[in-house]
Amino acid sequence: MNLSYTEALQFLYPRTQNYKFGLERTERLLDELGRPDRVYPVIHVGGTNGKGSVATLMAETLRTAGWRTGLYTSPHLVSFRERYLVDGAPISEGAAAMWIQRLRPLTEEIDATFFEVGTALAFADFAARGVEIAVIEVGLGGRLDSTNVVRPVLSVITKIELDHQKYLGDTLEQIAAEKAGIAKPGAPLVVGETRPALIEVLRREGQRAIGALDPAATLDFRLVPGDELYQGPLRLVGSHQRRNAAVARAALHALPDRWKPPEPAIERAFARATVPGRLDRRGRWIFDVAHNPDGVRALVRTLKELNPPGPVVALVSILGDKAWPEMLVTLDQAIDHGILTIAPSADTRRWDLEWLRRWLREPDRPPARARWQLIPDFHQALREAQAEAGTILVTGSFHTVGDVMGAVGIL
Repeated sequence: MNLSYTEALQFLYPRTQNYKFGLERTERLLDELGRPDRVYPVIHVGGTNGKGSVATLMAETLRTAGWRTGLYTSPHLVSFRERYLVDGAPISEGAAAMWIQRLRPLTEEIDATFFEVGTALAFADFAARGVEIAVIEVGLGGRLDSTNVVRPVLSVITKIELDHQKYLGDTLEQIAAEKAGIAKPGAPLVVGETRPALIEVLRREGQRAIGALDPAATLDFRLVPGDELYQGPLRLVGSHQRRNAAVARAALHALPDRWKPPEPAIERAFARATVPGRLDRRGRWIFDVAHNPDGVRALVRTLKELNPPGPVVALVSILGDKAWPEMLVTLDQAIDHGILTIAPSADTRRWDLEWLRRWLREPDRPPARARWQLIPDFHQALREAQAEAGTILVTGSFHTVGDVMGAVGIL
């Protein structure tokens, strides 16, 4: 009996709690499907922040230049289907269910994770839909991420920040070493990082990564100058997005000649490309998936530039393993009222409410500019935010943005 879309996701979603790293299980899943990842050229995009925007800008440009283009990103906001776009169209429910069912026996046999199955599904779906080139975003890290089975024509690393320290290391240098693991022989590595010490780590570990695959290979390292910002029309908002656009443009110019788009295609694509949940203005709502301190700093800078109608009330839910005290202190600079809650889809990864209550009462924490309150019930918190005039900012994680978009019917 064929699985429905709902039944397929009910099988797959419990595997989100199954954290494993390594490429072996993804390789097994792809072998089962006949290696669809070898059917078309791939661009592999990693980094801590900015990789989703860079991947989207590149995919939109290739599509504008006339190529049938696949884009695999994660996580999704509202629908699982968002992860798998071909020329902007998501995978169908029927196709998603069919691929999950096709992989179910092997998934159970090798105990594959949600992301490993999802990555294999991406390659299969893109091949089935006749993709000519695909942009694949790294999920977490790089070296041991499921997507690192690819043999790309180009690899990109946006920038390095502290995030996922439990899995990637406690220092920027350790995290950079993991990110550099996506470097491959014969594929240029375009780097948007600007700090010399981290650039050196990326260069050294990138060479080590390709040397492990081909001892005779030399790393083709392409550094995007630190002061370079894209100056053309750009629909994405914020100076950090102009930096992301500069990295995307440099990466597009680094493609092999067959795939290199003309400059007018870059300009047209950058002027219209959107990334849901990234400084995403919808009437009085602003959605931003900032989920680490660097992301919140970029959000605050952009809010100050935009100066949206006040008062600005922020509805915030942050995952428990993030540096949320630093994030909240930074966010306080740009809002009038903060409402802390728990996004329903992140309940198993919620921040510690007792710790949060104590932190809010802590006399030694930095003096707050905004008025803060804790409303654990998500729907009550949402009603409280909607009751105020002015601008509603939703931020803290992909879960938060996606849950609110789903609740209010925005996508």
